[in-house]
Amino acid sequence: MAKLLYKKINAFTDGSSSGNPAGVVYLNNNQQLPAGMMQEIAKRQQGIVSEVVFCTPLEKGSYLLKYYSSECEVEFCGHATIACMYDLVKNEPALSNIKTILIKTVKGELPVVNDMGGSDSVFITAPVPEYLSCHLLLNDIASHLNISEETIDKNYAVSMVNGGLRTLIVPVQSLSQIINIKPDQLSLGNFCRNKHIDIILVFSVEVTSQTNMFRTRVFAPKYGYLEDPATGSGNAAFGYYLLKYQLWNGGMMRIEQGPDRLHPNVVKLKAESIGGIPRVLFGGNAVVESEKQLDIEDLIR
Repeated sequence: MAKLLYKKINAFTDGSSSGNPAGVVYLNNNQQLPAGMMQEIAKRQQGIVSEVVFCTPLEKGSYLLKYYSSECEVEFCGHATIACMYDLVKNEPALSNIKTILIKTVKGELPVVNDMGGSDSVFITAPVPEYLSCHLLLNDIASHLNISEETIDKNYAVSMVNGGLRTLIVPVQSLSQIINIKPDQLSLGNFCRNKHIDIILVFSVEVTSQTNMFRTRVFAPKYGYLEDPATGSGNAAFGYYLLKYQLWNGGMMRIEQGPDRLHPNVVKLKAESIGGIPRVLFGGNAVVESEKQLDIEDLIR
């Protein structure tokens, strides 16, 4: 009876914060599953993890990754990539001395930097950014976030950036205001679908810890859940936003994320020039929470 190794892995944590749980399914060399089976596996994980990544080894040091939420296939998922690649590099002896590992995704081929010996992290190169037009009204955005228009910080631009997912970026005036945002999932989900938004990132320059540069929160109702507690693709889009508006020089930066004032998750960002194009890399580590075997025959009954 065929079995698949499944791990629940908390990304962007060393155990001191909650992190962001992802499901990781490890396949055999060049093995791929039908789309319907991957969707069924992800659907069965609803309420346990937000996304499941399916990892197929290709040639040495190269992997094919596919992502699914309970609702649909996802083009790119940062925290699931961190979870998968950190676990692989930590546990596969053949990868320990490989500095750069390649992953193939719907968004193209992306380098993964092995920095386990330096910062106990892997860094994922975000896709080349798209800076999208944004003609949304501030009162419409505020209404669907369930905040007042005055909460939006007019010192910074509201923008749409695709750094893996189409991300609406909204500045908020204070830490207290960002922590107290409580959107309605159904209303915000309809707004995102109608406006072709994948996720919404809100940020403030006020932070809990001065070792961090910004506080962010990310809402993703399109994918069947309200909030993502630690986000690679969303913070990568935010990194591209900061580069565009010259608010960051590209050096190593820590971003605190989530609604917990005292114990936020932390995402690391840095920028490098690859082929003459500035690219954001997001990094972190991960902790395996549990693992089990999935029965393929049970999935196709």
